[in-house]
Amino acid sequence: MRYLLRVFALIIFTGFAVPVMAADDPSIKDPLRTEIQGSMNGHIKQSTLNNSYIIYDSSDKKLYELTFKELHSGIVKKGDFYVSCADFTDPEGNLYDIDFLVGESQGNLQVYQAILHKVNGVKRPYDLEED
Repeated sequence: MRYLLRVFALIIFTGFAVPVMAADDPSIKDPLRTEIQGSMNGHIKQSTLNNSYIIYDSSDKKLYELTFKELHSGIVKKGDFYVSCADFTDPEGNLYDIDFLVGESQGNLQVYQAILHKVNGVKRPYDLEED
């Protein structure tokens, strides 16, 4: 029994630490980190109409009008994009986690795509694979 408890504890401490760390790449430092989040803030402001962030989800074939809550601090690099996310809510109180793909073009960072990644904590997976 003790052996199983030790194995379980080891899995918890090593197995769950890796995904948590994968959500943020510590090698992405300021001023780049600040610029990435600045481009996300700019995109959110530009895509807001009547105090609602507008996003179309092709999976649901639905246009969402959401209220911005906060940016997440974690940033990772996937392919040519930096990926970070933000929380939004709808009038019914549902929580939406939207990932933003931020890329660089001619020395400027900008959001190229916003993807609805989670609804009320339930993941909607997508892949960003390099060819």
